[in-house]
Amino acid sequence: MKSYKTSIIALALMTAVAGQARAADEEVAAPSYADLGFYLRGDIGWSFLEWSGDDSNAFTGGVGVGYQFTDYLRSDLRVDYAGVYTNGPDMSVTTALGNLYFDIPTSTIITPYLGAGAGYGWAPVDGGPDKDGFAYSLMAGASFDLSESLDLDIGYRFRSIMSDGSDPMEHQVLTGLRYKF
Repeated sequence: MKSYKTSIIALALMTAVAGQARAADEEVAAPSYADLGFYLRGDIGWSFLEWSGDDSNAFTGGVGVGYQFTDYLRSDLRVDYAGVYTNGPDMSVTTALGNLYFDIPTSTIITPYLGAGAGYGWAPVDGGPDKDGFAYSLMAGASFDLSESLDLDIGYRFRSIMSDGSDPMEHQVLTGLRYKF
């Protein structure tokens, strides 16, 4: 429960600081709004699981739909799957998360970002009780403009499911594409 509270506090602080940092700039450039609107995303990568003293790794992939609110703020709903982890009991991890990202405009083709997400996750475990419950993620990375409507995204994500007993935690390296409408 302590990590749940810590995650909520971290998300609230990140949101507050982002708004204050923008308000502190006296000469804020007018946003372009050219890139605002809906987007689809797909990601693949590699996931490293820490759970009950066993470490394992596996392929991960996911899809989502999102909306770019401003040059600084976007959000998406994603479903991600990682597995099958085989070191220890066989296990896979699936989450459905709502994510919020703070993009850091650089006036270049590279846009760094920070993000956090919350939702639900489940992890079927062969030979043991399944893990399911509240899931959260913390993300950092950068997107690269390939065209007006296509971005390449490369990033890191920490993802965990809070359940009874030991919580499955993953460190993931992801790459993906975002197609803007």
